[in-house]
Amino acid sequence: MRMSDEEYFRSCVAKERHLAQLLGHEVEEYYESAGTLWENTKPLPKWTRDWNACAQLMTEYDISVVYLKEAGHTHSSSVIIGSTLVHLSDHPDKNQAVRYAIVKAVISILEHAKGHARMHGAS
Repeated sequence: MRMSDEEYFRSCVAKERHLAQLLGHEVEEYYESAGTLWENTKPLPKWTRDWNACAQLMTEYDISVVYLKEAGHTHSSSVIIGSTLVHLSDHPDKNQAVRYAIVKAVISILEHAKGHARMHGAS
């Protein structure tokens, strides 16, 4: 089920906020600049909404994108990155779905690394 444009926008900003926090940023959001996250006075990247920002995540975390096609279809229906699966139909377009999947996958990588470090006594 597709969410409204506003709900989708909020979900993108929430993913960006989560990623920023995992990367150690202190995140602020100002009413006047809805959808832009800040650290001090510097705007943080819009990873789910901007290819330039997202591309840096791809190269830094060695992200490999695989497109899945349902039997009998000529176009992909999902994108998978590691254990992260994103259905294209849940997003406004394929570009948006791929960026969202990349951010979701990087969050998973960082959370896994954080959990692994905690298990082995690192902080």
